[in-house]
Amino acid sequence: MNNSITIALAGNPNSGKTTIFNQLTGSRQHVGNYPGVTVEKKEGKCSYDGLDINIVDLPGTYSLTANSIEEVVARNFLLDEKPDVVIDIIDSANLERNLYLAVQLIELGVPLLLAFNMTDISQGRGLSIDIEKLSQLFGVPIIKTVGNKAKGIDGLLDEAVEIAKDPEAFISRQRHPSYGHEVEPHVQKLTELITEKVEVDLHKRWFALKLLAGDKETVKRLRHHSPQHFGEVQDQTKHIQDHIHKICGDLPGIILADRRYGFISGACTEAVTNTVEVRHARSDQIDAILTHRWLGMPIFALMMYLVFQLTFAIGGPIVGWLEVGKTMLADFVREAGGQENLLMNLLANGIIEGVGAVIVFVPFIVLLFLGIAFLEDTGYMARAAFLMDRLMHKIGLHGKSFIPMLIGFGCSVPGIMATRMLETRRDRLTTMIVLPLMSCGARLPVYVLILGAFFPKKTVVEFLGITNQALLLWLVYLTGIVLAIVGAKILRGTVLKGETTPFVMELPPYRLPTLRGLVVHMWERAWMYVRKAGTLILVLVVILWALGNWPGLSEDKNQAYAQMQQGIEADSDLSAQDKAVKFNEIENYRAQAQLENSAIGQVGKTIAPVLAPCGFDWKISTAMVGAFVAKEVFIGQMGVIYALGESADETSEPLRDKLASAYHPLQGFCIMLFILIASPCVMTVAITIHESGTWKWALFQWVFLTALAWVITAGVYQVGSLFF
Repeated sequence: MNNSITIALAGNPNSGKTTIFNQLTGSRQHVGNYPGVTVEKKEGKCSYDGLDINIVDLPGTYSLTANSIEEVVARNFLLDEKPDVVIDIIDSANLERNLYLAVQLIELGVPLLLAFNMTDISQGRGLSIDIEKLSQLFGVPIIKTVGNKAKGIDGLLDEAVEIAKDPEAFISRQRHPSYGHEVEPHVQKLTELITEKVEVDLHKRWFALKLLAGDKETVKRLRHHSPQHFGEVQDQTKHIQDHIHKICGDLPGIILADRRYGFISGACTEAVTNTVEVRHARSDQIDAILTHRWLGMPIFALMMYLVFQLTFAIGGPIVGWLEVGKTMLADFVREAGGQENLLMNLLANGIIEGVGAVIVFVPFIVLLFLGIAFLEDTGYMARAAFLMDRLMHKIGLHGKSFIPMLIGFGCSVPGIMATRMLETRRDRLTTMIVLPLMSCGARLPVYVLILGAFFPKKTVVEFLGITNQALLLWLVYLTGIVLAIVGAKILRGTVLKGETTPFVMELPPYRLPTLRGLVVHMWERAWMYVRKAGTLILVLVVILWALGNWPGLSEDKNQAYAQMQQGIEADSDLSAQDKAVKFNEIENYRAQAQLENSAIGQVGKTIAPVLAPCGFDWKISTAMVGAFVAKEVFIGQMGVIYALGESADETSEPLRDKLASAYHPLQGFCIMLFILIASPCVMTVAITIHESGTWKWALFQWVFLTALAWVITAGVYQVGSLFF
């Protein structure tokens, strides 16, 4: 560092910036105008700790959006002159409005110091500000000052000198807002394009944000830097702007501003008590109820239950029609091809029964994701994470860990990828390990199959129209959340000990979602499910079908069954109808014997003793093997097993009816528990290896969750067997 440094003072009008400037410079200041404009330019000097400090008082601005000449002058000075330190003077009594400029300075990537001025006034208004926590949340040093009484001036200079010694280190600690799953990827993509096409060294993310917001001054600046390649950047920007506008229903600039205010509101909610802000007055009024200390969690539980109730109420009839259609199609193929036609057998018993059993539940998937997309797009899911914040702190995590868990309700893979937003490796690993306990979309068809088979759609609270199916589904989802919290507590108290790092819980304003946005977000997740059914599950079901047909029965056993059928045919005392019934019974015995003798049957019988305490026979155990690859395969495999275990001439029942006649509701409930808790699918294991950087944590996750599933499921079944 040289013997002289330059400090720029920024801040809103009436924040006390001029008073601080006068306290720092005294009589050693002069006033002029910036070149070419009639905006006043104040500069002054002071000496401190052996340094000559040049201080520039920038024009008072509320933001860096270039809506006024003052804002253009202030941001051009920061971009072109590159001061060693920027001190943002904050009116502590109007915190959220003043912090908006601070967040933009963080996004600009300047060496920043916040001076919380007029702290005597804010205290007089009953505001209690946790300066240390806010400093951690923003990643920026904060000094309390009272400008008109010269309080905190020396501390301000001390901290400014420290920052000037190593500005890059202080910049690297800053935390800027994330713009959500819809906007943030586009910000990153545009930042990368600017890096590739435009010859600028600094502020690339900030330039990307300004382009998205439609900032004309940024367009001029970047075109000047790279006139040949800027057209491509501008075309891409226009494309992204149109996409965001269609999905979110607002211009990108408004969306970005909302997220910044959400970032600020989240920080102030964590660190400021009794704060009242005009900007979010309507959202704050709603939050007074939805994030209430005692009412918040019951309301969240009710919201999730309503999503499940609507999913069953609307999706149930549609799924029923699809099941009937699937069964009729499989029967038609069986009758057309016969049991001996291997290709038709594969089509009917493998593909139609196996993959079809998964596909019929698409309406439930679509409706569930539509409900979750609505809660996300309104801003309510951010409140759900905030509600969990208090509880998560008690188990050694921050409420922000609940955001990847919420994403995990759709799919564990993007949920685990979202743990990148967490600061510490301990927080990331803890969240990764327990995240599969959130019931992903792949588990929902299994739950729906079991609920439809064992728990008839019966209204348990007549006047509210509450069904036991929705209640049980809600209970399963809640069980996953509770187990994740308990598991995280155990992990943070044993193998992953460490202090909790603070984060900002963004609370964006409530907004009415657009129909296009809801449909896009719903379809993205539903298509992931359909695509998996058409690729991975199709391949697995065909393999499992092949293993269920190989090896076949010995020639002697086949001849024995054939002789039994011939004996029935020769019995003159039996009517034609009785002969057909007995003939089909023998054919069914033969099919069951072949299935038990097959490779997949032998695998199921081998592991069945291990899973027997959970109430599972060899058929369920066999399907659980497939569920280790992908949860939906459980349905496909059960469909294949029961299709292979019946004769070609027999009219098929829906799979749920077959399960209902073969098992007890307690066994059905235990299947849901085991599917909920047991080892994550192979894709989840793979992404855990990638994100954790080692296979050891993925193996730990697999063993931990599988063992937990066995213990809990066996306990429930053994205790339940005493009563049912």
